[in-house]
Amino acid sequence: MQRHLISAADLTRDDAVLILDTAEEMARVADRPIKKLPTLRGRTVVNLFFEDSTRTRISFEAAEKRLSADVINFTAKGSSVSKGESLKDTAQTLEAMGVDAVVIRHGASGAPYRLATSGWIDAHVINAGDGTHQHPTQALLDAFTMRRRLVGRDAGIGRDLDGRRITIVGDVLHSRVARSNVDLLHTLGAEVTLVAPPTLVPVGVETWPCEVSYDLDAVLPKSDAVMMLRVQRERMNAAFFPTEREYSRRYGLDGDRMARMPEHAIVMHPGPMVRGMEITAEVADSDRCTVVEQVANGVSIRMAVLYLLLGGNEPAVTHTRPPVTHHHPSDERSAHTPFTAEEK
Repeated sequence: MQRHLISAADLTRDDAVLILDTAEEMARVADRPIKKLPTLRGRTVVNLFFEDSTRTRISFEAAEKRLSADVINFTAKGSSVSKGESLKDTAQTLEAMGVDAVVIRHGASGAPYRLATSGWIDAHVINAGDGTHQHPTQALLDAFTMRRRLVGRDAGIGRDLDGRRITIVGDVLHSRVARSNVDLLHTLGAEVTLVAPPTLVPVGVETWPCEVSYDLDAVLPKSDAVMMLRVQRERMNAAFFPTEREYSRRYGLDGDRMARMPEHAIVMHPGPMVRGMEITAEVADSDRCTVVEQVANGVSIRMAVLYLLLGGNEPAVTHTRPPVTHHHPSDERSAHTPFTAEEK
């Protein structure tokens, strides 16, 4: 694994499969009565959110706490940032506090990359969504959900999504989820088709490793997974389609359209869903819809990423153990001997 997770495009196939396999291990922890590991005890992780997000922040916070990290939540509203403090000053403040990792969500595309490469802070940086650019852990949890549903929990270990056909529908223009998914799914061997109104297809999409279609009905019968995107009105400064009703008629997923999908195919949504717009209640509440699974899988994926960046690449740190005052033969061990999970 690299030092930071900034973009889904930075991950190799082996990186991605390692994260998915590690998440499968982490998911087993979630099935235990006590859902905690001691892996990141003594490490401090800051959730640095310059943009509103409940789902992603809670998911990261749950993951950090399950790995026993110390968690600091920093939201821009009501902080020094709302008084005009720069990203640089905030980063230097966190560096002075001795932070080990920063999970950052920012409205400006490129902010996490800037933080990771600026030299302002010596912590691992995880991008939790930047502008309309990237959201790598969302793409990872989506791929994890697809692999579990389409390949199988145990059968999927070590496997990618080779040959699977994934359709991503809706507001691709404003969607960092779509960009990250196209990058990661292509790396994992899947065939991706974007379906959107022409006004919501990004400029330069022909350079992306995917197909583009404007006809949802034509694509559905050959899709293994259909991911519906929310129309991001808060990012829109113009009229991108005539009316909501017209959008729903052409690009919304209802029961009739779902019936045209193959029997094994699943319906996905990164959330929050706008019921009645891109997805009907009938589809959202059906067994084929994985929205609730995606939330649970998000915690497992974020645990895996934190573990691999902060804990998984090095032996257990021996100097964090308090010095032994009374020597006993059983206390003597090589300085390089890692502690077992129970001893940590």
